[in-house]
Amino acid sequence: MNVEEVLTRGVEEILPSKKGLADLISRRKITLYQGFDPTADSLHIGHLAGIMKLRQFQKLGHKVIFLIGDFTAQIGDPTGKISARKKLTKEQVQKNLKGWLKIIRRLIDFKGKNKAIISYNSKWNEKITFEDLIEITSNFTVQQMIERDMFQERIKMGNPIYLHEFLYPVAQAIDSVKMGVDLEIGGTDQLFNMLAGRQLVKATTGKEKYVMTLKLLSDKEGKKVGKTEGNAIFLNQPPEDIFGAIMSFPDQILKTAFELFTDQNLEALEKSIKQDPMREKKRLAFEITKIIYGERKAANAQKIFEKNFQQKAPIYNLKIKKGKNLLETVSNVLKSKSEAKRLINAGSVDINEQTVKNYLIPVRSGDRIKIGKKIFAIVE
Repeated sequence: MNVEEVLTRGVEEILPSKKGLADLISRRKITLYQGFDPTADSLHIGHLAGIMKLRQFQKLGHKVIFLIGDFTAQIGDPTGKISARKKLTKEQVQKNLKGWLKIIRRLIDFKGKNKAIISYNSKWNEKITFEDLIEITSNFTVQQMIERDMFQERIKMGNPIYLHEFLYPVAQAIDSVKMGVDLEIGGTDQLFNMLAGRQLVKATTGKEKYVMTLKLLSDKEGKKVGKTEGNAIFLNQPPEDIFGAIMSFPDQILKTAFELFTDQNLEALEKSIKQDPMREKKRLAFEITKIIYGERKAANAQKIFEKNFQQKAPIYNLKIKKGKNLLETVSNVLKSKSEAKRLINAGSVDINEQTVKNYLIPVRSGDRIKIGKKIFAIVE
């Protein structure tokens, strides 16, 4: 993959300009990063887009930093939230991190000649004094912070905005200064936070910092595929579960998924999807599972899917009593609310062939619900 492809594939916007970043790359190797807050015990597929972009830059010889936001995770990113995000303790963050490192090392090269670096933003943010914070925050205005869409929405709804939420983009901005980066990568929903870093770098060092936003993968209702919306695919799920979850993607998002999560050629992809969406969906599921688990496990996951879901279609012959939401409905079968919640959180429950992790979602009469691998029920 050449520079032009890396600067366009899956990319929504480059600020201040794509040309400026391309010119910089033509002159020297750059340092870039993306930050990931461990607010859950596993990375999810939404994170994979940024990881793939880091891999692409690494293959071109640039210095890649995988930043773990163990400090910022304790604050909680307010992006897109109409109410304050729950703050995490240091112990909760460390517990979440245990499963992260194993996954990360399968996805990015930390041992080769141009090895990537793992950094933790607690290293510098925990040392900042109140005097330091006053000096740093003098580079931002209250008007700038409160202009954010979700804060305006909260004002309209009468929901509180807490002062510590203004400090999240400030803490993220400090990361860019401390690591001396040329480029930060993130989803389009992270633009405000990344621009805060650009502003602080400019104010404190006089240097330019580029920002690259990546496209977001949205489901057919337009909701971002991720943990917040309850439809995430977690990267610690078994290969067959990841493969099966990707097979539930609607056809409309296949091209974007190929663009974000694989290095596959995109030429004539739209035509191929129209001609045979099932074939392309299986190819997508195989490629993503291969990136996460390797080719052998991806091939086995495909065999399991084809055996269970293609060669013999499941028969929904169990009648299930309708509850007011998915959790109650599944509990009516399992006779255990805790077990129902565990399976839903693990991505082991489907509604009408779509994996659902939001256990408060309402169900309707006639819905087909798969619980685990053996229970196929229809809601009465």
